[in-house]
Amino acid sequence: MEEPIVAMLRAGRSAQALDALVKAYRRQVFGVAFAILGSRAAAEDVAQEVFVKLWKSLDQFDGRAKLSTWIYAIARNAAISARRRERPTSSLSDEAVLADAEARAAVEDAPGADDVTLWRAVAALPDSQRQAVILYYQDERPVEEVAAMLGIPVNTVKTHLHRARARLATALDARTPLLEHGT
Repeated sequence: MEEPIVAMLRAGRSAQALDALVKAYRRQVFGVAFAILGSRAAAEDVAQEVFVKLWKSLDQFDGRAKLSTWIYAIARNAAISARRRERPTSSLSDEAVLADAEARAAVEDAPGADDVTLWRAVAALPDSQRQAVILYYQDERPVEEVAAMLGIPVNTVKTHLHRARARLATALDARTPLLEHGT
């Protein structure tokens, strides 16, 4: 997925590269923003902002990092900046927000009740743990890539994942062997 886009960039075909970037990374950029912000609307705004930033800075991509890592770093920083600008005014303890989260979960891939319960527990994790869980499990990124995306050491990612699994197991009041994913 990355090689053709990088080839377009090197050939000076920025417009084509951006089109390919948007198609290839829109879901992942939204996922990173949502993991940090917890709001669909805010994540959509940040995703648009990220692609505008990418358009303006495509010529700055030097190939030292993977293209996806570079994009995720921009997305992460944009989401963190958005979060600082607007302190969250709602939480999952708010009935309307909880209902919205459950409705979204019910629509996406028609999950069962266990999935809604799991993702509600994931949403309640501390930010650092939630981000690591979403990138690692939902986006299926290797620990090293999660570390690069979040700008933290690999061992810190492993610690976040370990603590998140423990919290989720406690929250779900059961051992969750399907969360064991090799860390």
